[in-house]
Amino acid sequence: MLNYIIRRLLQAVPMLFLLSLILFVLINIVPGGPLAGYGRTRRINEEKIEQLKRQFGLDKPLPVQYVVWLVGNDWMHIDADGDGVAESYGERKGILRGDFGFSFRSRKPVLEEISDRLGNTIYLMGITLLVVALIAIPIGVISAIKQYSWFDLVATTLSFMGQAIPEFWLGLVLLLIFYVRLNNPITGDSLLPSGGMYTLGADFSVWDWAEHLILPVTMGMVGWVAWYSRFLRSSMLETIHQDYIRTARAKGQKERIVMVKHALKNALIPLVTLFALDFPYIFTGSIYVELIFSWPGMGRLFYDSAVHRDYPVLMGILIISACLIMVCNLAADLAYAYLDPRVRYD
Repeated sequence: MLNYIIRRLLQAVPMLFLLSLILFVLINIVPGGPLAGYGRTRRINEEKIEQLKRQFGLDKPLPVQYVVWLVGNDWMHIDADGDGVAESYGERKGILRGDFGFSFRSRKPVLEEISDRLGNTIYLMGITLLVVALIAIPIGVISAIKQYSWFDLVATTLSFMGQAIPEFWLGLVLLLIFYVRLNNPITGDSLLPSGGMYTLGADFSVWDWAEHLILPVTMGMVGWVAWYSRFLRSSMLETIHQDYIRTARAKGQKERIVMVKHALKNALIPLVTLFALDFPYIFTGSIYVELIFSWPGMGRLFYDSAVHRDYPVLMGILIISACLIMVCNLAADLAYAYLDPRVRYD
C-alpha cells in the first residue's frame, strides 16, 4: 500500500508541472491583460504603464515569467522603477518554495488572499455537502429498494427537474420568492436575507447565521442531490441483484442488515469516485452561489480575479485545485480497498 501511494505521488509531479505550464500559457495569451484597464484612462500615460509592467515583471518574455513564477527571481536583477537599482518589491521565491506571488489588484500575497476567503467557502460548501449526503443517500437507497413505487416515481421526477434547472436561475428565483415577495409576518421585513454571511452590525445569533445559509445551501444542493440520488439508485439496483446479496438473504440475515452492510457498502464504490471529483468544490466554492448571494468566498475571488485578470491569484487557485483533485483521486482509490475486499494495491 505504501509503495502504491509513493508511486502515485511521484506520478503526480510531472503531471502538475505540465498542467501548470499549460494553465500559465493559456492565462497569459488571453487578449488584454492585467494592465488593459489602465490604458483606457487619460491620467496614466505610456511611461506609467511601462513602469507597472516592470514592477509586476510583465515586461519579461513569457518563458522567463513562468520560470520566475515557478522557482522565484532570486537569481535575476529586480529593477522595478528602471533606475538601475535593485528593488525589494516584487522579489519572490516561487511556488516550489511556497510563494505564490502578490495579487495585482490588492498587492497582498496570493496565499493571504486565499486564506481570507477559504474559511468562508469551507463553511458554506461543507454544510452543503453534508445536507446533500443526508438527503441524497436515503432517497437513492429507498428508490432502489422500492423500485417503481410512488416514492420512486416522485423522486425520479424531482431529480430530473433538479438536474435540468440552471443553478443561477434557481438562485434568482429563490431571491425573488423569499426576499422580494414573502415578508416576515412579525417584523414586516423580507422573509430571508438576500445575501452575506450575517447581518452587519447585529449581535451574534445562531438564527441569523442560519437564515443567511438557507438560500445559498438550497441553491447549491439541488443539483447535487438530484445527481447523487439517481447515481446511487442505479448503483443499488445493480448491487441488490448480485449473488452475494441472495446468499446473505438465504443465510437468514435481516433485510435491513443485508441492505446496509452488504448492498449499500458495495453500491457506494462508484459514488466514491464521483464524490472525489466534486470534493475540490469545498476549496473552490460555487461561483454562481457566491455571486448571487454575495458570499465572500473562493468562488467570488476566482470570478473577481478572472474579470480583473489577476494572474497570480488565478494561478494560485487553479494549481491548488489541481493538487486537491489528485489527492482526492488517490483517497478514492484507497477507499476502494476498504469498501471492496477484492481490491488490493500490494
